[in-house]
Amino acid sequence: MPLKKMNSEEFKRLTTLLECQSPVGFEAAMTHGFLAQEFASFAPAEWAKYTFKGNAGIIFDTKPHDKEALSIMLVGHADKIRLQVRSIGKDGKIWVDSDGFLPLTLIGHKVVLYSQDPQNGRYRPLKGGTIEAIGAIHFADPKLRSGDRGIKANQLYLELQMYGKNPQKDLEKLGIAPGDPILLQRPISRGFSKDTFTGPYLDNGLGCFVTMEVARLMAKDQKYKNLRLIFAFAPFEEIGRFGSRIMAHKIEPDILMAIDVTHDYKAAPGVGEQRFPETTIGGGVALETGSITSPFLNSLLRKIAAKEKLPLQIQSCGRDTGTDAMGPVFASIDAAAVSLGIPLRNMHTISEVGHTGDVMATIKLIELFLDYLEKGENGKPLSRAALADNHIRLNATNSSSLNN
Repeated sequence: MPLKKMNSEEFKRLTTLLECQSPVGFEAAMTHGFLAQEFASFAPAEWAKYTFKGNAGIIFDTKPHDKEALSIMLVGHADKIRLQVRSIGKDGKIWVDSDGFLPLTLIGHKVVLYSQDPQNGRYRPLKGGTIEAIGAIHFADPKLRSGDRGIKANQLYLELQMYGKNPQKDLEKLGIAPGDPILLQRPISRGFSKDTFTGPYLDNGLGCFVTMEVARLMAKDQKYKNLRLIFAFAPFEEIGRFGSRIMAHKIEPDILMAIDVTHDYKAAPGVGEQRFPETTIGGGVALETGSITSPFLNSLLRKIAAKEKLPLQIQSCGRDTGTDAMGPVFASIDAAAVSLGIPLRNMHTISEVGHTGDVMATIKLIELFLDYLEKGENGKPLSRAALADNHIRLNATNSSSLNN
């Protein structure tokens, strides 16, 4: 099946979403801001919107009053890994936590600090700073110079170029305090190679974009009469998948599909001996197998991709998917789980790399999957009973051998 190329309007939506200021705990700029505005522009009036007291997650429900329809929740997580202020030194250094970043990947990069204005209590951006650790090579330990030793997390500080008699006090007067979030400052841009793009926080703006674009298609076509679709944008994934378990508990979906990212293991340096599956950018979305994912639904997705000649990569995930697909299990909810990962290079850096073809292939695969759930085999929609009664039985297979 020839895939639709991502057009300039779609790419602009993607970059706008990716550049939303939504660090862990402060996801509202993306969820209550950009996403809510987008859904308001295309969602039918009968769709419901759910928000939460304890977090900035948001859900859009196509059939809020239909408890009989098979319910499918698509989840992208809206939170970004971030740095946080730890303390302010007497010399004006703002010591920071590196969170999900490898410390040495942060040195020299421009960042934006968000802190409360002491005059009115509102958060505002403080720009112009960079993340540093040693100041200059002249001060570096010989082992650091040679590459025998790396940068430690407790060496990182935000340089805001403060000076004078009491820079610590001057910074505190600005309202800067422990816990203030810090985000990398670099726009999303087209890559050098065809259909690539690069920048920070593709994890997991891409999953949110796919979820939003599937919702846009569903609102336009209105073709699903037997399905209740729930589009969820979760917080707190990066610190333990806490948001998705709250959402799963609230909705209790029959199926939960997490749309996240995974690694381009084929291009990852130095991991060849670890025998990872050779997932790669440009090869389509990766379907995670193992852990709590549903072998039955995974087999359907593989059949659909093969029939429609859609690119699909397979990846094993051991005991934990590492994604919001774990949400129902963590919430003690009985739901069949699927986990999809869009391959990235350089994950959790300022220069993550993705492929627009993989994004569009993910959207198409989900649409075809929903088509199958709606129509099923021989025009009979998939039911809850089918989910409960069609677990794959390995003792009901025929023996096979190359010698037969």
